[in-house]
Parts: sequence; structure tokens; C-alpha cells
Amino acid sequence: MQVIIVEDEKTLRFSPLADLKPVYDLVTGCFSLRQRFVEALGARQKLTWHLRRHIAPWFAEANPGSVVNRVLEDEVLLVNGRLICDAAVTQFIDARKIAPGEALIQNGNLLFCRTTAEPLHVLETVFPDTIDGMVLAGAFSCVEVSGFRLIENLWDPVAMHPAMMREDGAALALGRIEGEVHPSAILVNPSAITVEKGAEVKAGAVLDASDGFIYIGAGAVVEPVALLMENVYIAPGARVKSGARIYSNVCIGGGAKAGGEIEDSIMEPFSNKQHDGFLGHSYISSWCNLGAGTDTSDLKNNYSPVSIETAHGKMATGQQFLGLLMGEHSKCSIGTRFNTGTVVGISSNIFGNGMPAKYVPSFSWGDGNPGTARYEADKAVETARKVMARRKVEMSAAYEAMFRAVAGE
Repeated sequence: MQVIIVEDEKTLRFSPLADLKPVYDLVTGCFSLRQRFVEALGARQKLTWHLRRHIAPWFAEANPGSVVNRVLEDEVLLVNGRLICDAAVTQFIDARKIAPGEALIQNGNLLFCRTTAEPLHVLETVFPDTIDGMVLAGAFSCVEVSGFRLIENLWDPVAMHPAMMREDGAALALGRIEGEVHPSAILVNPSAITVEKGAEVKAGAVLDASDGFIYIGAGAVVEPVALLMENVYIAPGARVKSGARIYSNVCIGGGAKAGGEIEDSIMEPFSNKQHDGFLGHSYISSWCNLGAGTDTSDLKNNYSPVSIETAHGKMATGQQFLGLLMGEHSKCSIGTRFNTGTVVGISSNIFGNGMPAKYVPSFSWGDGNPGTARYEADKAVETARKVMARRKVEMSAAYEAMFRAVAGE
């Protein structure tokens, strides 16, 4: 039986964070949703992938050998890519606890569906961009279930992040100091700290795991006098800048640079916040750059729940804390101050004397307020190419085509 991790119709809710990647590449806790599927099931199940067509060529290129948007077997198990693949999901798939012709539904979400290839209405083995799970479920015997976790809203990766960090920390191999730690560095509660081989912790750095865990991946560098505490995951190849204060559920992706004050936030690989400034309860996508002194507000003055604005209008999040949600390749100038619950699209260049709008559309040149110009696609592509080359990553033709597709070209 072919297991296909799919993007359903609710994937579009995650724009702009998922405009240049499948929804299951979103991160919460220490890992992306896709990493969780692969880690839990990849050794026993041949996982295959469905995703929107404008992303598929780049995804296939970046993941050689992956089966993308193809049905290879007569019997198929569709699995919602927004699921958190935990023990419940793993046991369910391994035990084949779903009958042929059956669909499992939770709160209006199709979680699993076991079917033959024919009802999927594939054309030359290419799926539609997103699968309308509830329409598909209408053709099957539906079973209502509960207890499964999945992301349903744009802010969920941040909202779920603290609990996922604690859960992931409990599963990490901690208590291993195999990298290079300067004699003047201070490690508090080393049984909850791992410094992988090839990582470096420099002079005067403080790693305080008295109230959580700290994980420093291979090749990562913690510069002098940095402070890390209360659940911090530094992925391989990342760099924590000198004097940084990184605490309270922070995940720094591979190749990213993190400085200033950061709490309860996710920075994807190759994102950059190496200067002073506060980042809280935020999601910063790959290739973003926050200028020196950039600050985010993550709590309203009246402590009321935060609302956000997107291309689809204003939405109540129910969250008391929520900062900045920024799509790939966006940048802001020095001293930028983002309002509580700001959403920034992809490849926006943000500058100006006032506070940016709470919603800055993709490819904006300015602050998102009236009068903001359009960042021309050709210029945006050229800038993105230079940024990627600085990290020794070549922009392939497939990546450029995906980038231009989102720009509307």
C-alpha cells in the first residue's frame, strides 16, 4: 500500500509561510512536520509526497529519489500533511487501522483515507494542487475520530511551539558534550545539554539548562558571552552571535544566524537576525534578514488576544502572545518596529519612518501602508540569487520558476 502525505485544501491558509514550500515543511518545536513523518515512519514505510504543482519540481530536485505527485500502487493511504506525526499517528499507520474505502475525519479535517487509485481522479498521474479532503471523504465511509494533532491556522506553528519544544527535548539524546567547549564557558546542568561533535562553544558563553534543555548541533557555533537557557535547539551549522540572549523555546535552523534577544520563536534555515533587537513568539522563514535593532511586539498593551491580517482579511487568533510571521526572502531595514501579530509575505523589502502595516503583501517595496510600491520580480529574483550565493546555495532553475510563479509570472 502506497502511503502519500498530501496537501489538502486548508494548505492555502498557511500563505505566506508555505508559499515556497509544502505545508509539511513548516516547523514547530525542533523539527518540521515532514522530518517527523520521516523520522517516525521512514525506516518502515516508503513515504511519497503530494504538493502544489508550482513547488513540486523544486521539491523533487531538493529531495532526490522522492516520489512526488505520482500514484504507483493500486492501493493508497492518504495522510494529511498537516498532522503532527506522533506515537498515535505512527501506531495507526503501522497497524493499518483503517479499512479499504474508509476515511477518518476530525473536526472537519480528513486525516486518513484508504482507497484505490481510481477515485483520486488523477490525470496522467498528476494530482490537483490541493486535495479537497471533505469532498473526497464524501465518497467513502467516514469515521469521526479525536485526539490527533494537526496545524489548522497560520499561527499554529508558533502557538504549538512551546509544548512541542518540551516534547522534542524529552526525546533528544542529551548529556553529551562532544564538541569544543572553552574552559571559561559555563554549563549549568550538563545532563540536559548536548554539544555535538564539531560544534564550538566559545569563551564566556553560558548554557543554562536548569529549566529545560540545550542542544547544539554539529558545526554550530556559540560565540563569546552568549546566553542560552530554557529549551534551545541550535541546528547543525547555525551560529549564535556574541552577546545574544536566546531563551524560552527557541529553534534556530541550520545555517541561520541569531543575535540579540529571542524567545519562543522559530527561525528557519539560512534566516538572519544577527544584531541586537527583540524577536518574540515569531516565525521567520528561510532567507529573511532582520536589520540591526529590529524589534517585534508580541503582547498588546491591554493584554487582549492578538488578531492578524492577511490577504483574506482580519482573523482572531485567540493568542495572547504573537509577534511576526514572515515569509521567505523578506527583509527589513535597521530600526524596524513590527506591531503585534504582523504578517509579512515573501520577498518584501520593508523600510520607512513609521511602523509597517500589520499585513505586508508579498513583493512589497516599502512598509505595506498606502503608497507601497511593487517589488519587481526580476529585481527580487536577482537579490534572492545573491543572498543564496552568499551562503553557497545556488538558485536552480526550478527554484526560480517556483519563485516567479508566486510572483504571478
